[in-house]
Amino acid sequence: MKTTLLTGIFVAALGITTIHAQETSSHYKIANRIHVDSNGSWDYLVADEQSNRLYISHSTIVQVIDLNTSTVIGTIPNTKGVHGIALAQDLGKGFISDGKDSSVTVFDLKTNTTITKIQITGLNPDAIAYDDVTKRVFTFNGKTRNSTVIDAKTNKEIGTIPLSGRPEFCVTDGTGKLYVNIEDKSTLVEIDASTMKVLHEWSIAPGEGASGLAIDKKNRRLFAVCGNNKMVILNADNGKVVTTVPIGDGPDAAGFDPEKMRVYSSNADGTLTVVQEEKGDKFSVLENVLTQKRAKTMALNTKTHHIYLPAAEFMPAPPATDNDKPKPKMKPGSFMVLDVVPLD
Repeated sequence: MKTTLLTGIFVAALGITTIHAQETSSHYKIANRIHVDSNGSWDYLVADEQSNRLYISHSTIVQVIDLNTSTVIGTIPNTKGVHGIALAQDLGKGFISDGKDSSVTVFDLKTNTTITKIQITGLNPDAIAYDDVTKRVFTFNGKTRNSTVIDAKTNKEIGTIPLSGRPEFCVTDGTGKLYVNIEDKSTLVEIDASTMKVLHEWSIAPGEGASGLAIDKKNRRLFAVCGNNKMVILNADNGKVVTTVPIGDGPDAAGFDPEKMRVYSSNADGTLTVVQEEKGDKFSVLENVLTQKRAKTMALNTKTHHIYLPAAEFMPAPPATDNDKPKPKMKPGSFMVLDVVPLD
């Protein structure tokens, strides 16, 4: 009995030591929870690194947070079914994809006031990106499975790019190329921003159902986070799959920090997967940071290295029936943005 008891005490103590070691060895922590007064659903968000502001899509509005004070300093209204925000710093403008009324809201980056609203031909614009080489904005439209091209200087639609399936997130490479995940085809498309044509479409197998996408512009690597718990890493020049690494469940966004050489996947299971990029195309999971359930979209500020994830608390879902599976409702006043910071 004594031996068993002592063994149990030793194992328990070892367990406590192990847990403590895991806690102290973490590379990240939640430094702040920025509470935001709104109860609507959310999607993408973006950090303005020049002004240290955060733009958050929120049901029918976009809210602007001053990250120096962690307070809401502005609201851009009438963005029905808002999905994403693209910033054209060189033009002093921002562009918002309004999914429910198939439009793009253009706003002033200094004042956050609306400049104009562009009605586009593509239906249900979701992801949106600005290419500073061509000075064009690209929306990726779920219902019409295409991309609408807007001249960012004139705020006019100038073209449409047909796509093979339902587009998800898009990144630009700084040379006039765009890359977008085609979620229902499990492919990745390369687009020439100047000619407005698809150059290549590559399989991301063994990845399936990619949503978020990030890019290492210097080393020409793309990071597609997939619904089957894989981050697929591709060569941006030829589309070849370099390797895959495991990530959390339900990813929806990705980011790349060029200084720290780290890739992030924000996951609905309440984790932030951190992948370290090393020399020789070696990638390894550094950590799965605990965040909050449904915190699956993110914005990365590469100057401060802070990662921002919107989240909220939810009430239990009503019982499901044969004809209906109700979704849980958000607890009023619980919406917030998690501010995750590196410790190294």
